[in-house]
Amino acid sequence: QVQPVESGGGSVQAGGSLRLSCTVSGGFARNTLIAWFRQGPPNEREAVAALVSGSGLTYYHESVLGRFTISQDNDKNTVYLQMDSLKLEDTNKYICATGPGGPWYLERTYTNWGHGTQVTVSS
Repeated sequence: QVQPVESGGGSVQAGGSLRLSCTVSGGFARNTLIAWFRQGPPNEREAVAALVSGSGLTYYHESVLGRFTISQDNDKNTVYLQMDSLKLEDTNKYICATGPGGPWYLERTYTNWGHGTQVTVSS
């Protein structure tokens, strides 16, 4: 099992954009579920977006629908999260996770977790 490595976080003003990257050495097997999470209620993580590798299937939390886009570049073994129209409430640590399959929004679906990258949105 290979740990995902995130990058691309930073500070941005409200309304701005950032692109996060999640890279796994060796790439993603077909039908692997790859997701971005952020901290939600205490001791819980909230699934923001996910995709099924090689399938074209994507999923989004309602709070980011229309603003965030998750995509995959197989040549670079990387999954991206394009974050547009950022809001103050998007400030959080974003963590990439991978798993063999299951409900995309549940933490227990995922077996490999990165350390996260911080996104800070200011007014």
